[in-house]
Amino acid sequence: MDTADFDSSPIPLSALQHAVYCLRQAALIHVERLWEENRFTAEGRVLHAVVDEKSQRFSRGVRRVSSMPLSSARLQLAGVADVVEFHKGENGETPYPVEYKRGKPKLHRADEAQLCAQALCLEEMTGRAVPEGALFYAQTRRRVVVPFDAELRRLTEATAQALKEVIASGRTPPAVYERRKCDSCSLLEPCRPKLSGRSAKNWRDRRLRAALDGEAPGAEP
Repeated sequence: MDTADFDSSPIPLSALQHAVYCLRQAALIHVERLWEENRFTAEGRVLHAVVDEKSQRFSRGVRRVSSMPLSSARLQLAGVADVVEFHKGENGETPYPVEYKRGKPKLHRADEAQLCAQALCLEEMTGRAVPEGALFYAQTRRRVVVPFDAELRRLTEATAQALKEVIASGRTPPAVYERRKCDSCSLLEPCRPKLSGRSAKNWRDRRLRAALDGEAPGAEP
């Protein structure tokens, strides 16, 4: 694949979540263009289908914008925020991003980094400081407030840079099996982290050949 296409295109904000969770997963999706849906991704897709309708409304002095396009020229990021609330203050409105997620709060910081990336975009777009936002989890039906402190900002910017370098190189990082993360990943089969030296591209080519031959692609021994 021509990496020049990546150089001229911004990185999707959602890719930050993939990259914090697993840089290889992000590369499989955004470099090799692989995607396998499982129950978790299906639930997330259904949830976003509900909130991803463009609208703007006011409630108790808060302006609430759904499906708001965001971008950052500095970090070369672009995407759409589920919801951005604009809270009135003495010096104008302060943006407050809200991201909707399936399940419940995670032990890792992937969701937080994705939300922080939205905040960095909003700061660049509006010229206003964005000190915090919130993650709304469908399972708990509660918001989790996320302060955008220095540590989270460093993680987010470092991840964006690492992902940018991976995409520019066109090379997918090698697999490292971690049971807690890998077994719930929708890309477990094409990634095959337990099998060293097996590339996801070869898996995709076998699937294509099997489909052309009218055969069911079986698991490789």
